[in-house]
Parts: sequence; structure tokens; C-alpha cells
Amino acid sequence: MFKKGDYIVYGHTGICQVLDVTTMDMDGISKDRLYYVLRPDGETDGKIFTPVDNTRLVIRRILSKQEAEDLLDIIPEIEAIDTPDDKLREEKYKQCIKSCDCRDLVRIIKTIYQRKTTRVSNGKKVTATDERYLKLAEENLYSELSKLLGIPKNKMESYITAHVQKLQTA
Repeated sequence: MFKKGDYIVYGHTGICQVLDVTTMDMDGISKDRLYYVLRPDGETDGKIFTPVDNTRLVIRRILSKQEAEDLLDIIPEIEAIDTPDDKLREEKYKQCIKSCDCRDLVRIIKTIYQRKTTRVSNGKKVTATDERYLKLAEENLYSELSKLLGIPKNKMESYITAHVQKLQTA
């Protein structure tokens, strides 16, 4: 169970801070059931109420700074999604987004960057599906890494690229 003040990842909402762990005083809701009161990172007014025992969405602690640095070090080893079938690939994208696992987000980003390079060199545009999942994966991954590493989110892509290039030349 998370405590007040903890930062967590809450499904596709992304990073949230636990404002409170409490019961709800509403008709039809058990007085014994505990709820997290969450504030999405970067928002000042929004609140999310979700049961502590919620199993529909992934709720996990954010990575530690060391785990974030370790993730950056293994990016070259993380496999892209290798399926030629568009429908199967989109299903894999959905599974990866739903998992809220940073390695899965890297898989999506690597896959789409590889596909983008191939498609552009063949005179084709990037698909709308790839664009949509790339934005989701980058938003979720870069938000978490930015918070942990103290690097602005809009600088994460270039930071990661430089880090990976440094690893590959070492």
C-alpha cells in the first residue's frame, strides 16, 4: 500500500501523487473500503479517487533514480516489437501501454522509430496508429524519467539518444 506523499504510476494517467488514503463517505459505498486520493502530476485541481485494491488498472510505485539510470543503460538490449502484421502490432502496443512498464514503453518507441525510418526511406508516411502510440509511450516514459532525473520532459528524447550513443561508442 502506498502512503500519503508517495508518487505512483496510475494506469495511462501516468504519474500521480498520493494525497490521502481514506474511506469514502458516500451512499452505497462500503465505509471499510480504502481509497487513494491521487493528484495527476502537473495538475493543481484534479483529483482521482480509486480503491486501494483496484485490479483494473496498474498502480505501481515510480522507479527509483537508480532504476531509471539502469533502464537507460539497457535500452540498447531491449528488443523492438517484431511482428509484420499491423493488427498484431497494435495489439502489442496496447498491451505494452497497459502494462505501464518502462521497458515496454521503450519497446514501443524503438519499434516505431525503426518503422518510421524504414517507411520514410521508402517514401511512405508514418501511420496514424504508430503516431498515436509513440506519443503515448513517450509521454509516459519521459514524464517518469524527467521527474526522477531532473531533466525537463521536452529534453528527454535528446538526453536518451545521447546516452545510448555514448553507450554504443564505449
